[in-house]
Amino acid sequence: MKKRILGLFALVFGIFILAGCSSSSNSSNKTTTLKIGASNVPHAQILRHVAPELKKEGVNLKIITFQDYVLPNKALADKELDANYFQHVPFLKNWNKENHGSLVNAGGVHLEPIGFYSKKVKSLKDLKKGATILVSNNTADYGRVLQILQDAGLIKVKKGIDITTATFDDIASNPRNLKFKHSYEPKLMTQIYDNKEGDAVVINANYAVQAGLDPRKDAIALEKKSSPYVNIIATRKGDQNKPAIKKLVKALQSKSTQKWIDTHYKGAVLPVKNVK
Repeated sequence: MKKRILGLFALVFGIFILAGCSSSSNSSNKTTTLKIGASNVPHAQILRHVAPELKKEGVNLKIITFQDYVLPNKALADKELDANYFQHVPFLKNWNKENHGSLVNAGGVHLEPIGFYSKKVKSLKDLKKGATILVSNNTADYGRVLQILQDAGLIKVKKGIDITTATFDDIASNPRNLKFKHSYEPKLMTQIYDNKEGDAVVINANYAVQAGLDPRKDAIALEKKSSPYVNIIATRKGDQNKPAIKKLVKALQSKSTQKWIDTHYKGAVLPVKNVK
């Protein structure tokens, strides 16, 4: 009888040990879910591309899409998101300044070259005196617009001005008296272009691609690849060092992802090296 009891005890103890080992093994393989806010195109598409690989590494992406540039940073600051992917560094810096924020850049991924589109002229140099250029109300993009116009020889920006923070008030020379209207929401620019408003319309690449435009073919002028406006993964300060965030950035910056971006977007979205 004693042997039977001892044997039964040993069996139960053994099962307990095995169960303990199994539980320990499962806990070591836990997945981390990252809530990440993103614009529909191309950000959410790129995230979906890397999601399967990240899942193998224990990181599950929950992608929440946004239609504007206002809510993603607010949601991140309010801890409704773990990260977001929609903006460039000058935009982030400007948002932090205006909102007393402390969001940080966790790593650069790609450039969406902003472009000028027109149904009235085929080149910026064809713009007549007094022509009207329509720009969104995203002040962080004004420097990009001015840089393209300056490169085309149509304007000159005041000396000593940081182009990434420049505004239309910083124009020193404007021989053709170009007029700028910049009160529109970024997502409306493609509709404004379709309506043939203004002489030229400035459109962000994500909205252009989403509307079926090909920036390389349809834009009359396009931003250079050397632009500082690289789209980044943004997080709250300190979270950029979390293992799951590092895995996310590594996956987005990998050679295979860069190749996929090149192939999928055919130059309309450009993979770039990390920018801090």
